[in-house]
Amino acid sequence: MGRLEGKRAIVTGAGSGIGRASVRLFAREGARVLAVDRSAEAVEETAAMVRADGGDAIALAADAGDEDAVRGFVARAIEAFGGLDVVYANAGISGGDIPLFEQDVSLWTEVLRVNLIGPFLAIKHAGPHMVAQGHGAIVCTASVAALRSNAGGNPYSASKAGVVSLVQTAANSMWGTGVRINAVCPGLIETGMTKPVFDYARSRGSQDKLGQLNPTLRYGLPEEIAAMAAFLASDEASYVNGQAIAVDGGLSSTHPFKRRRA
Repeated sequence: MGRLEGKRAIVTGAGSGIGRASVRLFAREGARVLAVDRSAEAVEETAAMVRADGGDAIALAADAGDEDAVRGFVARAIEAFGGLDVVYANAGISGGDIPLFEQDVSLWTEVLRVNLIGPFLAIKHAGPHMVAQGHGAIVCTASVAALRSNAGGNPYSASKAGVVSLVQTAANSMWGTGVRINAVCPGLIETGMTKPVFDYARSRGSQDKLGQLNPTLRYGLPEEIAAMAAFLASDEASYVNGQAIAVDGGLSSTHPFKRRRA
């Protein structure tokens, strides 16, 4: 029996990186998964991987920051699986690395729409079904950029700080309902979003320095974030609620500093 045996789940941002790794892990742990991504080709690829592994996944192309789309994919999961136990609101965008005074409102609007309004919509539309059945787990992807500066751009960091506050306030809004909501705060993970950072380092031959600011002395893998998401989605995390848990090799345990010789 897997830790998610019999669970019915949705994962957004499922076309690559953390989302893809989570869909595959959730399915291996026994869940039936609706995989959602803006890229139809990428999310079909994810679902095909799950089916090749003997799991159960449905692919659906949708924008996780659009209310009609979210309402639609929640209804699709309930129709296909007969209910909904888990939502992992993982979809997100970086917003780039534009200097503060050169950023415009349209950039902020889009980053907040996907990164913060998207998780809110997942809670809004999945939450009532979970409350009605008396149980459910919602997981959101925040970031270590939500906790301290210098881990992301201004709009990205602000949007992820909003996700941390959202899970705290939503957990209390659903007081006594049996529905839990938590966030994962990844550190530096090699994904499609961080590809430019990794490509730049490799072009300079400095890839061995990636992740060296944290005590683990390395960057993380999507599978390591998926493992935390699976735990939070499972009944093993039944007493974990309203939390933002860093999975960052220890980066957020201190402030960045230059190592000195002993």
